Amino acid sequence: MLDSLIVPLFVTTDLPPEAELAEFGELLAGTTRVLGDELGDKGAGYAAFLAGRVFWLDRPVLPKQRPAARVELRFAGMLGHLAASGPGHTAREVVADARRAIGRAVTARYGDVGVPPAVFAIRDQDVRERTPDSALYVDTAGAAAELVSAARSYL
Repeated sequence: MLDSLIVPLFVTTDLPPEAELAEFGELLAGTTRVLGDELGDKGAGYAAFLAGRVFWLDRPVLPKQRPAARVELRFAGMLGHLAASGPGHTAREVVADARRAIGRAVTARYGDVGVPPAVFAIRDQDVRERTPDSALYVDTAGAAAELVSAARSYL
């Protein structure tokens, strides 16, 4: 069995108004397949698997209030679990690696939207309690089967 560390994760970011939620989720999940490879050294990173649900965190529109302008950025979120392979990783290191990878991927895909995505560890209970029922499920395609099995027990 593969040694793995499971980290409950929350990701939030602004996205352009034309962004699609499913594409954003696929970007997050695909980006976290290999972490810790900042310098591009093949083999220097470690395998990971992200499973979670993505959703819009748009501002509420109150009665007699105009909806958001079509050019206004939209706020998206993801709550889930990140499984990282191999011994010697701490939750702090895994989250920092995920933050760097996700930040690069979101900027490459959507451009500079003002601030980098926020990526941080949360409590497992918060993932279960705060994920909206309408959120879309995403996970890392082609991840190591051992990581998928480890993370699935938390879903």
